Amino acid sequence: MFYSISESAKKVNVSPATIRNWIKTGYLQLSEAGVLSEESLNSLLTSVDYVKKLSSRANKSRKDSHDHTALSDDILAKLNSTESASEQIGSEYESALSDSFRNKEGIYYTPKEIIDDLFTSLDGDFAGKTFCDPCCGSGNFIMQALEKGFRPENIYGYDTDPIAVAITKKRILDTTGYNSANIIEGDFLKLVSEGKIELFDSIFTNPPWGKKLPLKLKQSYSDIFESGNCTDTSGLFFFACLKQLKTDGFLGLLLPEAFFNIAIFESVRTKAINLNIKRLINYDKPFDGLVTKAQAIVLANTVSVDSSYSVNCESSSGTFTRTSTSFKVNPKFIFNMHCDEKSATVINHIYSLPHVTLKGNAKWGLGIVTGNNEKFCKTDPAEGYLPVYKGADISIKGLKVPSAFIPKDLSLYQQVAPKELYEAPEKLIYKFISSKLCFFHDTERRYILNSANLLIPSLELPIRAKQLCDLLNSNLINWLFQSIFSTHKILRGDLESLPIHADYFKEHSHFNESSYLEYLNLNLSDNSTYFIK
Repeated sequence: MFYSISESAKKVNVSPATIRNWIKTGYLQLSEAGVLSEESLNSLLTSVDYVKKLSSRANKSRKDSHDHTALSDDILAKLNSTESASEQIGSEYESALSDSFRNKEGIYYTPKEIIDDLFTSLDGDFAGKTFCDPCCGSGNFIMQALEKGFRPENIYGYDTDPIAVAITKKRILDTTGYNSANIIEGDFLKLVSEGKIELFDSIFTNPPWGKKLPLKLKQSYSDIFESGNCTDTSGLFFFACLKQLKTDGFLGLLLPEAFFNIAIFESVRTKAINLNIKRLINYDKPFDGLVTKAQAIVLANTVSVDSSYSVNCESSSGTFTRTSTSFKVNPKFIFNMHCDEKSATVINHIYSLPHVTLKGNAKWGLGIVTGNNEKFCKTDPAEGYLPVYKGADISIKGLKVPSAFIPKDLSLYQQVAPKELYEAPEKLIYKFISSKLCFFHDTERRYILNSANLLIPSLELPIRAKQLCDLLNSNLINWLFQSIFSTHKILRGDLESLPIHADYFKEHSHFNESSYLEYLNLNLSDNSTYFIK
């Protein structure tokens, strides 16, 4: 008997993608007809490696899970009891949710101190104004809206979690005596797309970050909300909230750092900067177990009459003001809120000088993804194995001795770039996971693992590969990269945005930091900041 990939996935209880990976890495063998035999599947099911894989997956799942039905029943029972405070029940519910549940739903409940700070953006008498939290959870934003002066009958909340909705309604009732019918179990995106929600004076929320939705549904929402290429749920909520915000209304969103500096959110930033951004705030890492930073945007739904209005940029290190145009000149409208106006002026100056970029001027390749480093990687040379270099092996000073060796048969691995890229006579290899650019000029056809990537400059690029390597490793270009992108991954799109001042190399065959600053008409101060002469 034979099975297709999808049939095999059901039989083995994994995803079709996992089956394809196991075929790629040799755990499964396709028949001549391109299907899997029952014999091949049975062989996998009884193998030690398969048992180890499933045991590992099961153990991870058990460690990071909760019985949601039992938890829901317990919380509802407590809500119906007069002995338990609703605020305490809300905190208990939030803390009981497993990381896997939060990740699937994109849920990260907002600390009170962040909510308090966001609401300082609102001033005035709100007794006759409406407020909405489209993802109200257990009601933390809504309780702050009550403190701010919004009347309970003018406060609206939506959430797909019925337990969270019940907690929020109980908290409003306990605090005000008002039994609200405006806290609704429902999908805000769906309701907005169907035109079933009214307009509001203020919308403040922490929307789901990267919630997993079907691709067709995300694309449908993107078309309805006109969000461009952005289909991440946090971006979709941005556009949906704007759609429901009155003119001159205020929008406050707590969002992942990627929202402010990654290419897929460019359409969001373009829309925001052409309104009236009041505050950009960096709250660093407030969520336990989540490595990404949480940042916020507060804006007024007004098209600014001033082409260059002021934006407050805030973090634990202080507050300063930036002009809106200083963000508009950034590649992809990146909101580099950590960068002050003086540095933004230097960035604008660097980009104003004649330059080319790597976009369309290089071939790119990823390091080898073996699919199982434990199985394939050796720490010592062996016959039939080739040395591979990790990101950790690359430094500006040179290349370390290889710390891994893999079989030469590239068909064994899950993901491999075209062989001719690794064996190019000349290429640049660079660290992928890093906050600093770190490149090496390779002329010995070296292979790399997936913690490193490669690029091969095209012949049309008017500088040599070695010159490009030295330029990308320079202090100034590193400062520029960190000032704009502020990421811990060296992304191709970001590298393609960097300016390459090719005319400098018409006067200098070898790169030199001092002469490069002289060419750019820049000086470096004693406190390591750049300024225009």
